[in-house]
Amino acid sequence: MPFIPHTPEEIEQMLATIGADDIETLFDEIPANIRCQSLDGIPPAASEMEIAREVQAMADRDAGALNFIGAGAYEHHIPAAVWQLTTRGEFYTAYTPYQAEASQGTLQLIYEYQTMMTGLTGMDVSNASLYDGASALGEAILMAVRVHRKSKSRKILVPASLHPNYRKAAETIVKHQGIELVELPIDPQTGRIDPTALEQYSGEDITALAIPQPNFYGVLEEADELTAWAEQNNTLVIGVVNPFALGLLKPPGEWGENGADVVCGDGQPLGAPLSSGGPYYGILCCKQAHVRQMPGRIVGRAVDADGKKGFVLTLQAREQHIRRSKATSNICTNQGLVVTASTIHMALLGPVGLRNAAALSMANTRKLVEKAAAIGIAPRFSGEYFHEVALQLGQPAAGVLERMAANNVLGGYDLGQVNPSMADSILVCATETKTDADIDRFIDTLQAAL
Repeated sequence: MPFIPHTPEEIEQMLATIGADDIETLFDEIPANIRCQSLDGIPPAASEMEIAREVQAMADRDAGALNFIGAGAYEHHIPAAVWQLTTRGEFYTAYTPYQAEASQGTLQLIYEYQTMMTGLTGMDVSNASLYDGASALGEAILMAVRVHRKSKSRKILVPASLHPNYRKAAETIVKHQGIELVELPIDPQTGRIDPTALEQYSGEDITALAIPQPNFYGVLEEADELTAWAEQNNTLVIGVVNPFALGLLKPPGEWGENGADVVCGDGQPLGAPLSSGGPYYGILCCKQAHVRQMPGRIVGRAVDADGKKGFVLTLQAREQHIRRSKATSNICTNQGLVVTASTIHMALLGPVGLRNAAALSMANTRKLVEKAAAIGIAPRFSGEYFHEVALQLGQPAAGVLERMAANNVLGGYDLGQVNPSMADSILVCATETKTDADIDRFIDTLQAAL
């Protein structure tokens, strides 16, 4: 909401009420040596018109580029109704639905979201979201350690094909809790987890195995085989998924014989725009047997004293609600506004719409790969992929991408940023938003940049 400053008269009245002579007296407890003496980095005051022009010029620099970057943040079509409804006052200004009788709309929406997410992932229970996909993985690891009490090793197998930011965030969250993240190598030919790399851990006490689907390089992992290994070795499975891809792919609840134990990911592909890095939200689902170890909050449907159906906060295992020693997490927000957008987005698309959008994205990426082959550019890995693929350019990718950007085409993600041995490769994503003309422009611009 707009910031409305206090008038000098109001400030004087406030100071008189609390017995302070002036503003300086109000802050006299702050030592002079730690106060900011000047604001050298702040430019001179500008008028509203001047500021508007400068901000618009900044925004214009982001406009007009044709985007083929994915790498965890994806450009999808968002129906106009999604954010028109999401930013209505009822949703936009609502905070936490503690008072159920006054928050039925918000509670029902979260309940609908949880229902949709369990349907999408094939799991029994969904919470009402976390901060983002990376921290959701950290929470999933902590949850797996709490669930698998028979495992004493606290070792989590984390493949090198997992998003590097997810791995870093998870490491930050769990490294001081005696949990060891053991990296699994990927097959340099296929780009997926090397099944033989698991053999050395057979019979060993491993708490959980994380399976990305699709993985960071866009490749589809052999989820059934990996889950089967985990089941045979009494190891929990953490699925790290792109929810958009689940419109086509087998849900993690159906991997192997018994499915994944915990599923996490980022909800950004479902209705959240590419807005300079956020806000996004984290997905977390699990089997019913593990629900009491799930962090965050869960909304349930109940019946009141008059027999009327209503919605309530059923399970809240965070520090604000129960004893700290019993809490599963200190999560203090549910990213509710973006969850609202996702719920409306999924409701508008429906199962068929989501499947069609995912199929079109998959087809567009294959079309791009076919046309890239015509100019001598091939995928770096042989593994099957969804809507993202690593292309090997044969020269440093950074310079190629700079030249493409100069022609208003954001050509992909430089994989040399995460792996120096892949400095000649880019990660390219073509979603349902791309037309044949867009793909042709990408190929022409890439060829010229090469």
